[in-house]
Amino acid sequence: MEDDQAGDESSYSTPPPLVTPRGIALSDSEKAEALADNLGVQFQPVNDPSVPAVIETVDVALRSYFLSPASVVHLTTPDEIDEAIRGLKVSKGPGPNGIPNRTLKHLPKRAVSLLARIFNAVLRTHHFPQTWKHARVISILKPGKDPALPSSYRLIRLLDTIGKLFGKIILTRILHIVKERGLLRDEQFGFRPRLSTSLQLGASLKEKPGI
Repeated sequence: MEDDQAGDESSYSTPPPLVTPRGIALSDSEKAEALADNLGVQFQPVNDPSVPAVIETVDVALRSYFLSPASVVHLTTPDEIDEAIRGLKVSKGPGPNGIPNRTLKHLPKRAVSLLARIFNAVLRTHHFPQTWKHARVISILKPGKDPALPSSYRLIRLLDTIGKLFGKIILTRILHIVKERGLLRDEQFGFRPRLSTSLQLGASLKEKPGI
């Protein structure tokens, strides 16, 4: 399942009746179950023997973090929130709260100040609201696929826009620290702004001019 990268919500549609091993899925709940079952078949538990060791390493790091003295909380400000809002794409569909990014871009200063109070409460308490973890799941038919089959659909997850805005602020801070401290290798192109697969390919070809 992917986060919303598909643009305008008008491109989404409700699937027609779906053919499943148990029969025809007609209602929305039956279709949701059919799509969920298909995902369950595609994504199986990882049986790599190295995984438990990795999980233990993460658990140890987290326990160490929670037992360490609390650091000074870097609170957010209305200016930081305004900057994050300016970078939002208005074409993205809203999550369960129904608030689109276009609305956030027209918030008055008082509303932005209230958002700052909410975000700072999250930072102080280290509690990420459960409602921000909820999502609307939209199905998009893959090109040239049979619309009656659950496997023909790509699922898009539409998260709460307020929670995504908070996450955007935190991500910007993390990326700034990562860049400032040189924590990523130059060869790391994935999940980095203004770096793409085509640039990585060009860099690789430059290293091997004989290709």
